[in-house]
Amino acid sequence: MDVPATATTDLSAAPAPTRRGGTWGGRTQEQRRAERRERLIAAALDIWLEHGWAAVTMRGVCTRAGLNDRYFYEHFADRDDLLGGVWDEVGFQVLSELSAVVAENLAHPALGILHLAIARAVELQSDGPARILFGDHAGSRILEQRRTALLTEATDLLIATARPYLRPGVDESDLRMGVLMSIGGFIELLTAWRAGIIAADAARIVDHVSHAADLLGAEYLALPG
Repeated sequence: MDVPATATTDLSAAPAPTRRGGTWGGRTQEQRRAERRERLIAAALDIWLEHGWAAVTMRGVCTRAGLNDRYFYEHFADRDDLLGGVWDEVGFQVLSELSAVVAENLAHPALGILHLAIARAVELQSDGPARILFGDHAGSRILEQRRTALLTEATDLLIATARPYLRPGVDESDLRMGVLMSIGGFIELLTAWRAGIIAADAARIVDHVSHAADLLGAEYLALPG
């Protein structure tokens, strides 16, 4: 049961619950709803990181979040809806982090920015929630869909970042195919690395991917002579 954090045994002194839109314990109804959703997302993410997405269940998440079933259905239609919500939260954080790397390093050459973004992407999936994006999602339609969407979003971000640095006359359809293949390969490499199929440390992964990025950049970017 979701108990207001400031509730006391002195009921006469406690703020009285009010109708929709009112406050209780200094929080509005919408704030309490948002907090419950955050607790459910956080609980599902913890279970996912510990045991994989298949271990995420409605009951398990509610138990870890300290909420009863009805609060689950207040926010999510079913487990797939929750898994999608967790993925969206983490994917948004990752793309925001990478966008920040770009924004903070605009004075660098184009390939320098790309190298920094690659290093940050590898770092994020090494020891943070981003690990869920590079696991085995076979068997989950919702996660396979999200993975495809993330690939598209990452491709769009990289093309938008590269556009001011492109050589005149670059065919953007060719560029999109090249970027899509490169990011798809990067994701597959990180997935294999996470699974132990690739024996390398993070620095070697970054160097290898950066070298591949240099080859792609040489084809499309207006690089200094």
